Amino acid sequence: MTEPKFSRRDFLKLAGTGAATTAVLTGCGPASRYVVREPYAKMPEYTYNGESTFYATTCQECSAGCGLIVRTIQGRAIKVEGNPNHPVNLGKTCARGQATLHGLYNPDRVQFPVNQNRAEKLSEEKIEWDDAISIIGEALTKYSPGEIAFLMGETHDHLFDLLNKLTTSLGAPPPLRFGALSMFEGRKTMELASFELFGELKQPLFDISQSDMVVSFGANFLETWISPVSFTRQYSQMRKGVNGKRGYMVHFEPRMSQTAAVADKWIPIKPGTETFATLALGRLIAEATGTLPEIYLDVKAEELADKAGIEIDQLQEIANRFVQSERPLVIPGSWALGQKAGLDHAKSILSLNLLADNIGRPGGVYLSPKTAIESTPQSISSTRDIENLILRIKSGSVKVLFVHGVNPVFEIPKSFGFPEAMENVELIISFASFPDETALLSDYIFPDHTGLESWGYKHILTSTPKTTLSVSQPVVVPYYDTRSTVDVILAALKTAGGESADSLPFADEVEFIQSQITPLIGESSPLIQAGEIKTFTAQIQQFGGWWSEDDKSTTPSPTSDFNLDLKEPVYQGDREFFLVPYISPILGEKGANKPWLQETPDPTTTVMWNTWVEINPQTAAELGIHDDDIVKIITDVGQIEVSAYLYPGIRPDTIGIPFGQGHTAYGRYAEGRGVNPADLLGKEINDAGDLVFATTKATIQKTGKHKQLARLESRIGVYGFEGEH
Repeated sequence: MTEPKFSRRDFLKLAGTGAATTAVLTGCGPASRYVVREPYAKMPEYTYNGESTFYATTCQECSAGCGLIVRTIQGRAIKVEGNPNHPVNLGKTCARGQATLHGLYNPDRVQFPVNQNRAEKLSEEKIEWDDAISIIGEALTKYSPGEIAFLMGETHDHLFDLLNKLTTSLGAPPPLRFGALSMFEGRKTMELASFELFGELKQPLFDISQSDMVVSFGANFLETWISPVSFTRQYSQMRKGVNGKRGYMVHFEPRMSQTAAVADKWIPIKPGTETFATLALGRLIAEATGTLPEIYLDVKAEELADKAGIEIDQLQEIANRFVQSERPLVIPGSWALGQKAGLDHAKSILSLNLLADNIGRPGGVYLSPKTAIESTPQSISSTRDIENLILRIKSGSVKVLFVHGVNPVFEIPKSFGFPEAMENVELIISFASFPDETALLSDYIFPDHTGLESWGYKHILTSTPKTTLSVSQPVVVPYYDTRSTVDVILAALKTAGGESADSLPFADEVEFIQSQITPLIGESSPLIQAGEIKTFTAQIQQFGGWWSEDDKSTTPSPTSDFNLDLKEPVYQGDREFFLVPYISPILGEKGANKPWLQETPDPTTTVMWNTWVEINPQTAAELGIHDDDIVKIITDVGQIEVSAYLYPGIRPDTIGIPFGQGHTAYGRYAEGRGVNPADLLGKEINDAGDLVFATTKATIQKTGKHKQLARLESRIGVYGFEGEH
């Protein structure tokens, strides 16, 4: 590169005319390297030169449905903040919410509809949208209803409502909602446990904010679990205290996660023994209260505590504090639910709330409210539902597969054989905005807008007692030749004709949304008062959604008619170490293509841009493994190579690996970084239909290779002096 030669006198001359910066930057490299967006010649509606315009919308980075306020200048979105009025997040956001701009401006977006033809790389063969619509319309008429399948992400949104109506009119199987987050959260297990204890198939709501003691069994609610921004806000309130008393927290988990790190007491429980621990704790609590329910009559607390790897004195201390607390709350989480005995774990943990007598009370347990508008089914799909879909595909029963909002090739463990099953499908259409692994294996990619370019709504069922419909609107004009999937489906139905077209006679996405929200007009809401649809639509866009004025959560009716089977833990494999795969609290399931998130240090290890395996230093010393050594992790179904991170916050018999990296596609920032721990998981499913992932056994082997991880922490500060590993 030729260095620009400027004297001080020349530089000052240029600076006086404002050209110095341009001259220097031009000398630093070819201009073609830089993406330049020129100002609009004709400004977008409601925008003025030099003035910001703010739009309320909904975050699309996970299914929680946080409200956003997006600042735009001259038609460009430049900053995202939380919506202070939104009941889910009350003005707060997480790192993934802030990074939503990196989805909008991502250079690797699918910019127009393409004939992908299952190529290894993103095809450049552009097709027109009219042709894309005809392809979908023909597929809906060519194949019988039973040969059509829709696979979607976890979000219960307007697209799901449309497809649910469409499949009903066609007589096709209903669309499936699925993703890695729901898979690792064990949501179906929680639902079924709620049904057996409370008689309703709903997700429990946990009122952390008004509790004065939280006991969590693997519920990483400060990271990715269900609705982390809402729970983080509630946790902050709990810590500030109820009636002047600061809240106290106990966390049971094999590794010190971000949530465990802020607890007053972290209990590194042995994986698979959650029911032992909860029954022992329940017995001690019952003894302290002087009332011994039948379920605890034969429980030997000390024996069960020993099986769980917990000192009985620790459990006794927790039990004493539990009894002294006015509003204790017990929450089952991922590590308890994602096991063969996950349903028993969930019931035993939730039943501790019966001892606290906190059902339907402040600081206790409620059930999620009904949806704001009529929409069924509410339940998310289980791993068993996905397995059944794969079996249908392998048998040749599925001829056309539509995929939106999920990347099953990456997210579903390899052991299920989803990529191989796709070979049996005659036509696969992806609506992905980015060239992910599933999109590349599709016949066509008809790209949807990104979240900040889209209309829509989300049903909120997991984080607020208010009946809530969170609304999205475009904050910018779409940058590329993308289209709303709802618009594309509606246009395809018009092309196809028939009863389905007659049952969904909407001109476009906005008209469909308005038809859905019309029943809310006149319903009591603190911000929205409108008597007709146009004003109502404008108001919900202004405020970011519609939510009820009063709490609408359901008070459960506990039943004592449930059974707990006290079984020995069942592990997947006969190997030396417990494998704990966990969702990256920064990347989540789909954040690897956003450089802001890649550059953000992991909260507990400070590692960036890669995958690592957490190994206890004592274990590493016994195996002769040093920090940053590449080791091979082997399970009964697969193996990966990954750099070691010596982490004292994990049990010596346990190793932990974050999920989020390991992409073979998905753009330049994601591709070729790290490994995917889902490749190590088998096909075991628990009684509720959820994946068994928390009790897999693994072996560690040295490879003799070494690769230093990028991390923020000082090696000197961690290890005493540089070079000590």
